[in-house]
Order: sequence, then C-alpha cells, then structure tokens
Amino acid sequence: MTRLVLVAACALIDADRRVLVSQRPEGKALAGLWEFPGGKVEAGERPEECLIRELDEELGLTVKPACLAPFTFASHAYDDFHLLMPLYVCRRWEGIPVGREGQALKWLPAPKLREVPMPPADEPLVAHLIDLLR
Repeated sequence: MTRLVLVAACALIDADRRVLVSQRPEGKALAGLWEFPGGKVEAGERPEECLIRELDEELGLTVKPACLAPFTFASHAYDDFHLLMPLYVCRRWEGIPVGREGQALKWLPAPKLREVPMPPADEPLVAHLIDLLR
C-alpha cells in the first residue's frame, strides 16, 4: 500500500501580483528546486494551522486563518509515497519574508514560475496561478 503524505502549500501574492517561491536547501530531498512555501501537515493539525506554523517558522510571517483562501490542489505519485497538496492563496500577512532556514527566496510574476525548476508536484499548480493573476 502506498503511503499518503499531506502537505499544505501557500502562494503568497504581493501587491505587484508576484508569487513567492523558496529554494529547497542542500541536504533536503529535491534540493535546489523552487517551491511554494509550506510543509507537512502534522497529526491532528488542519492544513490552515500547518501553513500558519510553517510560514512563521520558514519565513517569519504572521498569517491569520481568514487570509488563507483554498485555491487548488496537487496529487502526485512519487516513487515511495503519494503526495496530496492543497494550495492556498494568501494576499495579506504581517512581516517581510526572510529565509529563516537558509533558503533563497524569489518574487516572480506568475508566467516566470515556468522558468524555474520546481518539484513535479508543484509544476501543475503554475497554470492555475497564471490564470488567476492575468
């Protein structure tokens, strides 16, 4: 039986309609690839709670639950597990994003997301963001 992993991700969208992506640090699986911030949903945790925690831990941002809007999701089979990843959109937060885990950050217009290498599960989400931000 394939193990199911639930990961919540967030497309942070700034006033210039750019999307924040972070680079997976060395030593992690898929190191060097660009992804939407987020992380694994822990036992007993809702995806929104996970994102509020992860955005604080990874980027130093404070996000209120009402500012997280469910948008779309990815379902991707990796070799040793199946990833289910809801993607939320967030346009309001407190703080300035900083890579607290040493990861590089980039703000990109949605079409430019196609130009950075991403994990296979993240790639299909880009078309949805391009449509949203036209």
